[in-house]
Amino acid sequence: MQNTLSPEPLPAQAMTHGGKFHADDVFSAALLRLLRPGLRIRRGFRVPEGFDGLVFDIGGGRFDHHQKGAPVRANGVPYASFGLLWQAYGPAVLVAGGLPPEEAEEEAARFDESFIQPLDRDDNTGCGHPVAEIIASFNPAWDADIPSDGCFEQAAAFAGVILEKRLGLIYAARRAKALVEQALARMQDGVVVLERFAPWKGVLVPSAARFVVYPSQRGGWSAQAVPAENGNGALKCPFPDSWAGCPEPELPALSGVPGLTFCHNSRFLVSAKTKEGAVAACRAAQREQGCL
Repeated sequence: MQNTLSPEPLPAQAMTHGGKFHADDVFSAALLRLLRPGLRIRRGFRVPEGFDGLVFDIGGGRFDHHQKGAPVRANGVPYASFGLLWQAYGPAVLVAGGLPPEEAEEEAARFDESFIQPLDRDDNTGCGHPVAEIIASFNPAWDADIPSDGCFEQAAAFAGVILEKRLGLIYAARRAKALVEQALARMQDGVVVLERFAPWKGVLVPSAARFVVYPSQRGGWSAQAVPAENGNGALKCPFPDSWAGCPEPELPALSGVPGLTFCHNSRFLVSAKTKEGAVAACRAAQREQGCL
């Protein structure tokens, strides 16, 4: 079995099929160029004898999926070329992006499931997918007298931006996880304080945290009630019902929290003028709701 954390180096050129292109071959090209910028990609209907490069989505080789016995995932989703290339090179891409090897394999599998499998399924079954439809729109119109190779290059550049952005979310999530875990270690009375906002649910939902406080993009500070782990939408400790939708001038006196400016009608979010006010709102809610 090939070590996907140390895959074979890419050659200087690759080849795929010509004519109409699809999300499969376009995203495959984008992935290969992420691994080797400037990679030359040839398109045609037959692989030349002795071609010295990587071949995908044509020719029946390792990175094609049109032949009998083409590989299928354990969950039944058939591979297309994008999925086959990701299987071979995805973990190494994530390691290059800063993930430890033990996390790279897990994240590569998640990315395959969430992003690549729907595109592979569409390519193999024609079931339809919004991203595949967008990529297909780069093909020349039926009556356009223009070569498709230039349109393919436009589509591959566009797909490259999407791929980089999606991978960037993985790296950002890891940075957020580290920041939130540090804040969780400083938690007091079920309240976690973030000095800057970061996605927190993945860390705090399964933890003992009941509230999280962070600076608001609108100014001041916000506090949110952490959802329960059962996933049914319940909150571990909602803000009091009497606060819900209360007008700003009345809220400080009603709640006993100076500077409290807002409580969402669904009782999951409050706003305050200061960090101290937001934390005080969480503690007042816990006392009133009996969550302490």
